[in-house]
Amino acid sequence: MNEKNSAWDDIASALKTWRQGLGDPSVTTIAEKYSHDPWAVLASTILSLRTKDEVTLRASAALLKRAPSPAALLKLDAQEIQDLIFPVGFYRTKTRNLRDMATIIIERHHGAVPDDFDALLELPGVGRKTANLVFIEAFDKDGVCVDTHVHRICNRAGWVQTKTPDRTEERLREVLPRRHWKELNALLVMFGQRVCRPINPFCSKCPIKGFCAGVNVVKSR
Repeated sequence: MNEKNSAWDDIASALKTWRQGLGDPSVTTIAEKYSHDPWAVLASTILSLRTKDEVTLRASAALLKRAPSPAALLKLDAQEIQDLIFPVGFYRTKTRNLRDMATIIIERHHGAVPDDFDALLELPGVGRKTANLVFIEAFDKDGVCVDTHVHRICNRAGWVQTKTPDRTEERLREVLPRRHWKELNALLVMFGQRVCRPINPFCSKCPIKGFCAGVNVVKSR
């Protein structure tokens, strides 16, 4: 699809209606929960990598209560941080990355998470997904955040034909109208968790079935 002949507006509208219909106003992504707090968005996103949402939420709450800023985090030793964030995946590596990025933020950016994309990518443990999410949720800037859900769904639907999340991001920047960039991740992550699952997706209750090519879907529910 491209901007000239696509139904992106209809897709976004259908997904928003579906999400509202969940009936739980508290339903949100991890980054949305901490929106407009750059350090909280950054730290919680780092913790969320390879970790279930419910575990990330508990760990983020515990960590941010003790370390609401990079400076506060550096007052904790590594063992204290590990105890706070356990059992998130790769908690030792994430502890090291959090301490290193907090140091860089203080030494190079006057204690504030940078709102420059390249500067974010220079932080330990920060890839394009995390940088885009911080851009969107913390600074309200345009970004295309592609995680495994966004990558899978966009290829399954036939909207892009790509092999990696980075290439999906690149392609979406070409075909997705800019007005939908910020909301894409928030809409598709929850949709990917509840409906468009990796194996046996719930195609029978998919709100955007009419816009999906069903690429490589062998069995569905």
